[in-house]
Amino acid sequence: MQSNYYKGVEFFLFFILLPISFLWSYSPSLKVGFTIIGFIYILSHLYREGVLKTKFPKKIVWRHFFKEAMIKLLIIAIVTTLYVYFIAPDKLFAVLLKKPSLWGIILLVYTFLSVWPQEVIYRTFFFTRYTALITNKWLLIFINAIVFSLAHIFLKSALVQILTFIGGLLFAYTYHKTKSTTIVSIEHAIYGNWLFTVGMGGMLAFPEA
Repeated sequence: MQSNYYKGVEFFLFFILLPISFLWSYSPSLKVGFTIIGFIYILSHLYREGVLKTKFPKKIVWRHFFKEAMIKLLIIAIVTTLYVYFIAPDKLFAVLLKKPSLWGIILLVYTFLSVWPQEVIYRTFFFTRYTALITNKWLLIFINAIVFSLAHIFLKSALVQILTFIGGLLFAYTYHKTKSTTIVSIEHAIYGNWLFTVGMGGMLAFPEA
């Protein structure tokens, strides 16, 4: 069983030093390599702990989840639609209307190659690994949202930092409540895909129309 000191060093390396290092000028190949090594380490740990096994929550959990998710999505949709309408009206639903095939590709790529790995790292691994170290529920959720936002610092956008911090709070709360990687990945995909759909994909480094 690894010590709290070991876990603290691990946390610093994976969740603070690595994302900050992406701001430094060094080989992109090394950055990709470090990320892959870290992800393999995380998957190996989760596999040993038996956490990667597919679990399907009970029907009542799904009902509550979709009810809450749709309410949140409605609020997000209203706020972001108004934001794009007033800040960059030419971007409003631009990809969906002008390049629907690109829009479909973005949704698939984002959902399976971005959302799931992020949730495995920032929810499944994080909560499995560090809940015993941070026993206060709300502090744990807050720290998770901070490091999730930090993971996007390489995009160098204050708006992205704010959005990912808010998203981190929502996703951390959902995972803490459901303990389901599947559910939190679906929630992440719903909100993230909406941002691309409404016209905010550019700030997240996805192609635009």
